[in-house]
Amino acid sequence: MREINIPISDETIRSLKVGDPVTLNGIMLTGRDTVHKWMIDTFIRKTRPPQGDDLQVYGAIKPLLKDSLIYHCGPVVSGLDTKQYKFVAAGPTTSIREEPYQAEVMKHFNLKGVIGKGGMGPKTLQGCRDAPAVYFHAIGGAASYIAQSVTRVLEVYKLEFGVPEAMWVIEVIDLPVVVTMDAHGQSLHAVVEAQSHQVLQDLLAK
Repeated sequence: MREINIPISDETIRSLKVGDPVTLNGIMLTGRDTVHKWMIDTFIRKTRPPQGDDLQVYGAIKPLLKDSLIYHCGPVVSGLDTKQYKFVAAGPTTSIREEPYQAEVMKHFNLKGVIGKGGMGPKTLQGCRDAPAVYFHAIGGAASYIAQSVTRVLEVYKLEFGVPEAMWVIEVIDLPVVVTMDAHGQSLHAVVEAQSHQVLQDLLAK
């Protein structure tokens, strides 16, 4: 199990290969569908003008995301009334929904990767090569266990998106993940998909 601290260097990212088990330490942000679309529309493709606190939030998250990670996670959070936030559950969200956005978000914010489940597609894989960045696969169905790795909630942005869709700034210690898409164009998800397709074709041919 390799220990990696955030911020992460390009050299560290390039040293990772598909199949490497990793524990992550440091500060990252959560972000799902609403966050990615907000980033793309407001600041990357600029199809909508900034509104409300958009510019202030952008100024706050840009340095936090540099050389860090976005975690595809819709957490269950206690302490909403008192703002003494604590993650109760922090399981990964299916990542493929962010495929239309992820490569552009990684490039714009100088991310070193994303965390989620289920893998992503060719556009994100190319984005990992270009950045460089990696895709870390987290354990699905282990939301309470993963939440134990979240030691602090430092801030929350865009809570108006809803608790699962907001951007939570979290500190993690020993968050367990596996590299399943690397910066060298390798994707375990693509391999499994191709193998599964071949098995299906063989069964249909019988």
